[in-house]
Amino acid sequence: MNERDEQEFINIAILENVIEAQLIASILNEHNIPHRIRSFHDTAYDGLFQFQMGWGSLFAPLSNKKEILEILNDVRSA
Repeated sequence: MNERDEQEFINIAILENVIEAQLIASILNEHNIPHRIRSFHDTAYDGLFQFQMGWGSLFAPLSNKKEILEILNDVRSA
């Protein structure tokens, strides 16, 4: 395992929709920022949790939080 694999991921933000999730993931990949995106969709409840809680969550190391939030704010303001 390397240092990147050992970093603890925290919940950074709630994503609003699939387009925002794909765009953020693309930008973070370009910047080599480790991240995970988890959708709240559940087939058993037909997306009920997405309607109540947002589309999904963005997880990343705490050390990248500020940079990710800046990127997210830029995407949302565009």
